[in-house]
Amino acid sequence: MLKLAAKIYLLLLLLLPWLAWWEHFLDRKGRRHIWFPAQKLFPAALPTLKSILVRNLGRFKLAALFFFIVALARPQLLNTYQVEEQKGMDILLTLDISGSMAAVDFKPRNRLEVAKEVIASFIEKRRSDRLGLVIFAATSYTKCPLTMDYDILKFYLRDTELGELEDGTALGMALANSVNRLQHSQAKTKIIILLTDGVNNRGEIDPRDAAKMARDFHIKVYTIGVGTRGEAPYPVLDSFGRQQYVIVAVDIDEPLLQEIARTTGGLYFRATDPGSLRNIFSEIDRWEKTSFKKKNYYETTELFPYFIALGLLLLLLVETARRSFLRTLP
Repeated sequence: MLKLAAKIYLLLLLLLPWLAWWEHFLDRKGRRHIWFPAQKLFPAALPTLKSILVRNLGRFKLAALFFFIVALARPQLLNTYQVEEQKGMDILLTLDISGSMAAVDFKPRNRLEVAKEVIASFIEKRRSDRLGLVIFAATSYTKCPLTMDYDILKFYLRDTELGELEDGTALGMALANSVNRLQHSQAKTKIIILLTDGVNNRGEIDPRDAAKMARDFHIKVYTIGVGTRGEAPYPVLDSFGRQQYVIVAVDIDEPLLQEIARTTGGLYFRATDPGSLRNIFSEIDRWEKTSFKKKNYYETTELFPYFIALGLLLLLLVETARRSFLRTLP
């Protein structure tokens, strides 16, 4: 892209027509003549290249002046490119894998299978965020630390199964473990998405204390209660090793999950079917967007030296020619 840094100097180009007229006026006024007694002595001569050049030496000087004026306007060649800055966030997905997640109220699959599918879809929508996975039951551990390698994160998510940990629901331990993973993060936004279907019944840390820890480290917690309201079918094996389903009460401590979210500035959601769980993660994705910022950068190449050189070269040629092979009688 061509740009003029000092366009105002182009107004000087308005002088060129006036100077051309003045040159023409002086040429006619000061034109020299040689008188002969009869025109027949010299037959009419056709204009030659030399005569044409002699008559237009003044115009060549004006062309040199044109190049000098353009040089004053500072023509520049710009190479423009954009740099996109992405400010990502750190997100820990804290997933309950206690035995109750085997309930098949998200037919035809159980709660954990649907949760894993929805979380994988959520991961695919992120771009420049670091994500990690913490799983918990009676205890808690980090299945995948914060990473931007989403493929390895989804591998660990797929590898997560029921029965990996002793059964129970240690909400406080899970939340404290997640906070510990995020407390030294330099990200401007730090988020925990805590998904559970039970009531805190294990662990040495009270979930309310863990929520206060998250608040002190400026970590926002979104809590999701998973399961239908009332009762849900739960798979069991009969005495012959055949799988049967029994109806069990769905018991989610919603007041506690609401308090955790409120303490940290997050939100509480209840997912009663696969569709509502997908909508919840879509809502979180809408609220917690990665910020993008574009900056324009320019590489500038100054062209005015070339115009000055052209003007000087033209003047040099005019003066050299005028004093040599285009020399005229005084």
